[in-house]
Amino acid sequence: MTAAIYDAIITHTRTERLNRSFRHRIYLWLVDLDDLPRLPAPLRPFARFDARDHLGDPAQSIKDNLADWLAAQGIEVGGRVLMLASARVLGYVFNPITVYWVHDAADRVVCVVAEVHNTYGQRHRYLLRTDDRGRARADKEFYVSPFLEMGGTYRMRLPRPGAVLSLTVALSQGGKTPFTATLVGERRPATTAEVVRTVARRPLMPQRVSALIRRHGIALWLRRVPLVDRTVFHPAAPAPVTEERVR
Repeated sequence: MTAAIYDAIITHTRTERLNRSFRHRIYLWLVDLDDLPRLPAPLRPFARFDARDHLGDPAQSIKDNLADWLAAQGIEVGGRVLMLASARVLGYVFNPITVYWVHDAADRVVCVVAEVHNTYGQRHRYLLRTDDRGRARADKEFYVSPFLEMGGTYRMRLPRPGAVLSLTVALSQGGKTPFTATLVGERRPATTAEVVRTVARRPLMPQRVSALIRRHGIALWLRRVPLVDRTVFHPAAPAPVTEERVR
């Protein structure tokens, strides 16, 4: 396994109280946590993967932190772990969702972990037992958007990426689907030349993603979409490296 870059399109569609959809081009990395990219020195500020950007102890590796969390769920990491995420660019990163594919010694996917980050510095992991098509369900336990009610069930389709990346997360509430996100993209080997092209074509990607989320939030607020109070569900917000709730 060598690192790969997915040139992708993310689409968000909401149908609750207001019909609104948007699409943006982004890029994401797929990396083996045992073999993180080793880029030439001039490129390293544009693609860093740090444990501090994910749940767990910043002094440990990303894989060790995930393995510790999975051990608490009764799961042993026996093989490689692939991570789909945005890299830290010029000291900044924002990953609305990080996906881990956890393998056994025979390289079969044992489980998938979806790590969700909100704009309030909070993080939460969902442990998913996917079927052979990468599908799973999980109760919504974590506050993400101030414009979506808590409760309901996520229907996720998270097959391990190959030549094509195709992921879907849909929220079901009260027999309706108020929110759906899709991510589709094409794989490119993370050669030095490809990294240079990608960084030049889509500069400051995590900064752009964070700004776009806030821009769309302001647009919903201006349309008078009701706000959901975060403190009702998470009254004592943890530090970014701790769990909201461990299932």
